[in-house]
Amino acid sequence: MKIKAKNKAYAYVTALPKQKRQQPARPMWLLAFVIRVISIFDLWAVGFTYRKIGMEKLGKKEPCLVLMNHSSFIDLKIANRILFPRKYNIVCTSDGFVGKNLLMRLIGCIPTQKFVTDLALVKDMSYALSKLGSSILMYPEASYSFDGTATPLPESLGKCLKLLKVPVVMIQTYGAFALDPLYNGLQRRKVKVSADVEYLLSAEDIAAKSVEELNAILQEQFSFDNFKWQQENQVSVSEKFRTDFLNRVLYKCPHCKVEGQMVGKGIYLTCEHCGKTYELTEYGRMKATEGTTEFAHIPDWYRWQRDCVREELTTDMYELEVPVDICMLVNTKCIYRVGKGVLKHSKEGFHLTGCDGQLDYVQKPSASYSLYSDYYWYELGDMICIGNTEVLYYCFPTNGGDVVAKTRLATEELYKLTKK
Repeated sequence: MKIKAKNKAYAYVTALPKQKRQQPARPMWLLAFVIRVISIFDLWAVGFTYRKIGMEKLGKKEPCLVLMNHSSFIDLKIANRILFPRKYNIVCTSDGFVGKNLLMRLIGCIPTQKFVTDLALVKDMSYALSKLGSSILMYPEASYSFDGTATPLPESLGKCLKLLKVPVVMIQTYGAFALDPLYNGLQRRKVKVSADVEYLLSAEDIAAKSVEELNAILQEQFSFDNFKWQQENQVSVSEKFRTDFLNRVLYKCPHCKVEGQMVGKGIYLTCEHCGKTYELTEYGRMKATEGTTEFAHIPDWYRWQRDCVREELTTDMYELEVPVDICMLVNTKCIYRVGKGVLKHSKEGFHLTGCDGQLDYVQKPSASYSLYSDYYWYELGDMICIGNTEVLYYCFPTNGGDVVAKTRLATEELYKLTKK
């Protein structure tokens, strides 16, 4: 999927009027039906099945909040298959509206900005539930998983449940990550996909529990490990491209400790600095071709990288400085390419400069608990996004190795350290 983009001067873009927020629209049933029809082949191709758990407790027209894990591009088709003909609005990233604002509104999408405090979002969700009689579909992780495990949940989620006062339903997918992991460059594998849809909490349960208790329940629900699921269920991924671009996630060699020299190609991940090579088996385990396998489980490798980043932060050794191409989002007409710059990240937060000295943006570590970052974003490239409710800056590193995953890890760990 591509996005509408234009080359414009930074001064021109900053002078544009900001887009006014609109109330959520009633989802158009016809469009939901069309999505259902065009999803048939994709879901048939993956042998999609699902099971219901406790769903008899939910009235057919009773509005509810549907929480779903975010694994791949097939997630929305799965949700439509499970929820149709139930009427529901979808919490969606604002850049998804670019070039198709009216269509997205008619589908029932509610725009928000990932990992940016959006006080109006709960108001919009409440309006859809109470005034439109619609349910809400939400991906609380807000971003695709890099390593197959859950990304952090916002601490405000339990409070949000308290404010909305409606039942909560959970959709958890199995196989969607193995089918199309974000790092693999849109190369789909032959994997069957299934899901569980479970009645998780009633309105009475929510009223009786504290915010902390609700957050604990949600954390448990979002504690999955897709590679562990693949191994335990002996799900084979036999495609010869399964390691392509895995270096986006596993960017640091555990043998020589050098970063940015890993290359994922075919079924192998190789460090070009020390030469050590690892094979990703068809059942999702890493295996050194020679010598010791430091991490057989990809999430363990990723967790080790997180520990390394945290140590860099606590010893004042962490710093990112990378040249970037800069795009801006100020409305839904298009995304604006405004020039080049330099993105810095340290214990002080983000500092983006560029556009011939006109752009100078600072973002503190306390601004967000995680980072909107993506691989091959709308086919433009690997991306790091920072910004606020007024403007978003999409930064595309032009060199400096695989920095996207490390920057997300650093943002999350720095937020934790700042809170302490």
